[in-house]
Amino acid sequence: MHMNSRFAAALLAATLLQFPLAHAQQTAAPIPSHAVQQESGSYNVRVGDIKVTALSDGTIPIDLHALLKGATPENIDKLLMRSFQRNPLETSINVYLVKLPGHTVLIDTGAGQLFGPGNGGRLLERLAAQGLQPEDVTDVLLTHAHSDHSGGLVKDGQRVFPNATVYVGKPDVDFFFNESNQKKTGYEQRYFDIARLTLKPYMDAGKLKTFAATQEVLPGITATLHPGHTPGSAFYRLTSAGESLTFVGDLIHVAAVQFPMPGVTITFDQNQAKAASVRKAQFAAFARERALIAAPHLPFPGMGHLRTSSSGGYDWVPVTYTDRKEN
Repeated sequence: MHMNSRFAAALLAATLLQFPLAHAQQTAAPIPSHAVQQESGSYNVRVGDIKVTALSDGTIPIDLHALLKGATPENIDKLLMRSFQRNPLETSINVYLVKLPGHTVLIDTGAGQLFGPGNGGRLLERLAAQGLQPEDVTDVLLTHAHSDHSGGLVKDGQRVFPNATVYVGKPDVDFFFNESNQKKTGYEQRYFDIARLTLKPYMDAGKLKTFAATQEVLPGITATLHPGHTPGSAFYRLTSAGESLTFVGDLIHVAAVQFPMPGVTITFDQNQAKAASVRKAQFAAFARERALIAAPHLPFPGMGHLRTSSSGGYDWVPVTYTDRKEN
């Protein structure tokens, strides 16, 4: 099926503009890029009685000098060097699969076609490796309606998951489906195009559900709204047998910079001040509660804990690697 012109325009805009790429000069000792393709692309954890699988949709390089706000390129490079990284930063796109009784759930869907060949879009092959087809997915919980989270919902403008109900914060639908909000806020047109491109097929099929307040959307999974990155940005908290895991969406993009400097924002944040405020408050709460969180753009599998650091920021502690058969 040929892509219609609106889809093609949105695709081109997303591919070229969503994550600016760069080939920055490195003045210090070179750091190997480790740009290799991994073949497994999955990692399992158990939360109480529930199995959660992180799936890699791929990685992409992003130019932090062009994207981050509240830090100079010199600050950014210094913090990256501390973590043995460099600009442009190779950044994960993580999707999470949750198997509930009677439900096969995805938290976000990756980029789909929207970043072009070789840049994300690996979700379906990762699902196939789990023995799952698109028809098996019953529910999709979107943290927000940006291309690297909702892009995998559609292919050539058609629904990828024909049996799935898509859940998204109502403020995102209200905001992105009202063209006047682009003129009022100055938020780039491409975000509006992409949200409608990916959500409308499910809306037209009666498969889109929204929530406007804290709500248990599925058994054991509670959605909460945290506006800033987008008006309807949501967390999803999975609870089972006294354990929990919170899927935090784009609360953070760059561990090396935003954990030590939580006030640093990114150009994708619709409301910069709110995004910074939410990040600071939630980092403090997660560190205090020793909460397990999952983030789409932290290095795969993107799951771990925060702890306060002596410098006044936070450290990221990834989950302990575990590889043994369950009894």
